Formats: sequence, C-alpha cells, structure tokens
Amino acid sequence: MAESVAKQGGGLRSLSLYFKPMPLTAGLIGISSGFPLTLLLATMTYWLSKVGIDKSTIGFAIGLTTPYTLKFLWAPLVDKVPLPILTKMFGQRRAWLFFIQALLVMCLFQLGASNPSNDNLAPFAFWAICVAFLSATQDIVIDAYRIEILSDEELPYGTAMNQFGYRLGNLIAGAGTIYLASQEGAGLGWALAYGLTGLAVLPAVFAALFAGPGRYVDRAARLAGQSIGSWLKETVVNPFKEFLGRRGAVLILLFVLVYKVGDAMGQVMLGPMIDELGFSDTDYITANKLVGFWALIAGSAVSAPFIYWLGMGRALFVSGVFMVITNFLFAILANMGANVWMLSLAVGFENFSSGLGLTVFVVYLSGLSSLAYTATQFALLSSFAAVGRTWLAAPAGYLAEGLGWFWFWIATMFIALPGLILLGIMWKKGFVVESVRQPGVDSVDEGVVPAEGATAEAKPRGPA
Repeated sequence: MAESVAKQGGGLRSLSLYFKPMPLTAGLIGISSGFPLTLLLATMTYWLSKVGIDKSTIGFAIGLTTPYTLKFLWAPLVDKVPLPILTKMFGQRRAWLFFIQALLVMCLFQLGASNPSNDNLAPFAFWAICVAFLSATQDIVIDAYRIEILSDEELPYGTAMNQFGYRLGNLIAGAGTIYLASQEGAGLGWALAYGLTGLAVLPAVFAALFAGPGRYVDRAARLAGQSIGSWLKETVVNPFKEFLGRRGAVLILLFVLVYKVGDAMGQVMLGPMIDELGFSDTDYITANKLVGFWALIAGSAVSAPFIYWLGMGRALFVSGVFMVITNFLFAILANMGANVWMLSLAVGFENFSSGLGLTVFVVYLSGLSSLAYTATQFALLSSFAAVGRTWLAAPAGYLAEGLGWFWFWIATMFIALPGLILLGIMWKKGFVVESVRQPGVDSVDEGVVPAEGATAEAKPRGPA
C-alpha cells in the first residue's frame, strides 16, 4: 500500500476531497455532535469546580454521561423504527435528528438553570442525565448518517471534516460557554450561556436539509407483514450477531474499551486543575482560542493523508503515543504552576493530537460498521469506547486527590499503555483493520475478517 500511496502523492494531492459537498456536510453535523458532551464534561467540571464542588465528586460526575455507554441498547430502535409523519417527510435519519435536537435544546437550558451546589445537586444531575441521553441518541443518528452520506473514497476526508466540526463544537461549548457565562466575559450567567450554546444544533439542521436522506438501508422493510419475532431478529439480534461473528471481534472490543482511558482521565480533571493552579477564565479561553483552535485545524487537516501515509495500524499507534505525550506536557504544567506559555503549549499539542487521533479512531470504527446495520454497530463500538471514557475514567478525581496533579498526569500516561499493547497484539494477529484505499489505488491490505457466510451487504465497508 505504501508504494501505491507514494505514487499518488501520499494523499496530499487529494486534499480537494475535504471540500466536496458531503465532507463539508459531515463537518457541519460534527459541530452539532461535538458540543453537548463538552458541556457535560469539560465545561461542567469547570463550572462545578468554580462553585466549590470537591474533586472526588467532580471525578464521579462523569458517571452522569452513562447513556453514552449504553446507547447500543436503543440504537436498533433509532436504526429501524420510523417516526410518525417526520420519517415520511425527511427520511429515517433526518427525522430522528430533528426530533432529538428539539428536545436537546430544551433540556440544555434547564441544565444551565439548575444552579449546582453541594446541597442542590439532584436537579443538576437529573437534567445532566437527560442531556446525556438525548446527546447519545443524537450521536447514534449522526454517526449513521455520516457513514451513509460519504462514499468509500470520501470517508477518511469526511470523517476528518466531521472531527473538525466536532472539535469546533467542543470549542463553542467549552471556551464559548465559559466566556458567555463568566463575569470576565459576557457575564450572562450559566443558564443563558447553556441556552445560547444549544443553538449549535443548527448547523446539523441546515446540513441535513441540504444533503438529503442519505443511503439508509431499510432491510427491515422486507420483513413487513411477518412476525414480530422476525422483525426483532433482523433489527436487534442480527447486527450484534454479524459483528461478534467476525474473527477478532472480542479483541477489537477490548481495544476500543481501553484505548483512550488515559486520555479521558486527564481530560475530565483538566478544568479543575487549571482552576486550582490559578489561571483566570481569560487565560483558559485565550489558550483554547488562539492556540488550541488552530492546532486543531492542523491536526484535522493532516489526518486523512496521515492515515493513507502510515496505514491504519501505524496511525492508531502514533495517535496513542501522542496522547501519552499530551499528558506528559500537562504534568510539566502542573509542576510549573500558572505559566501561560506552558498552558498554551500543552493545550495546543492536546488539540493537535486530538484532531488527528479522534479522526483516526472514528475512521477505524466507521469502517467496521456494516451499511446494513450502520447505527446499531457503530453505537456498539462507540459505547465500548464511552465505557472507557466514563466508568474506567471515573476514579480520576480520587487519583488526583491522592497523588497530586503532577503524579496524577504521570499515572495517566501508564494507564494509556494497555491500549497500545492490545493494538500490537491485534496487529500481529492481523485483526487491525481493512486498509484505507487511496483514491485511484485498488490495493487492499489484510483486515478484520467477516464471519463465514456473511453477505457482501453485511461486510464492513470502506476504510476501517
């Protein structure tokens, strides 16, 4: 593959694919996908730290995002069950998208108005769970829709644009919401800031209206008139059976579970550390806006050529190493204290590596998802990733309290190593991924092997 890619310019000549209609559409829907989780993690933990909630409670507040770990349970319904009126008007994916987004905006405002404190966390927790459920459901729809509107050729580029949009949504929900709420910024307060940030759903609305219904595969429609058991088998059982029947499926799920745990533990405690070190809101916003945002653009821009250049296995490995380096930079920041230049360097590298690494990881998961069961299988894979980000990372607050900030970040570096070890095992066994095809190049490397007897329709598509 490397020789073929080199003849084609290593993917650099194909940068124009970033600006085709569907990759641009994927970028816009990424904005709407990216902002709710940031409101529930980085912004929420920063807010809780500001109002005096202790680090242990903040660490376990990540458990409020549990719906992200369980979304595979209701993904088959989102995948196949039509919504009255809306599905006929807009198609399956867009109907669910518009319905969920309307509810999400309302719940975000209620979350911002819940005024958390040590004596008043119950309403805050309730609305956070509601937002997490709706956001996880929105992700089910958006992930399936993104895979279905992109051709195999466009998938790495569309995924890179989607991740750029996702991180732009992160920026809006992170630095943007803090600026709107902070007295050093617009001074609007948290309720109005959360409410205004909810308008970030609009890019996905406009993009979906432009892109059309997508290549939704309604295999369940062929079961019309048959028994409920047959429908349930096709809708619920077969997506999981098809994936778990592939060689290496269990090893892949274990890798997805642990790959980003070290990174997740660091990110959930980054806001509290920055507050405790004495940085102002303006320092944090400036580092994200002036350094982090442009580093994110750079990381996202090179991600698709990066995959073509290295191949998926090496791209995953290098991305994992970058996560370890990022946490080491934050360890240095913890040791130096409120040094704005070190904050900018650490945040800049974190955004670059995230723009690169998240794209690589999502392209990997996308390629493992059959077009016949897009929403359900991607939800299964991303749910396993969310378990690592949520429950395996939940003790981060206790770890930070017990070790102090410097040794906490060092510990997260070692916690990231099992993911890299598992990747090496998968690579050796030939279970890494199907190769990404460079436009105009037909060669394909070894990859995940579908179960015997799997139909062409049910095989993993495109780059994995």
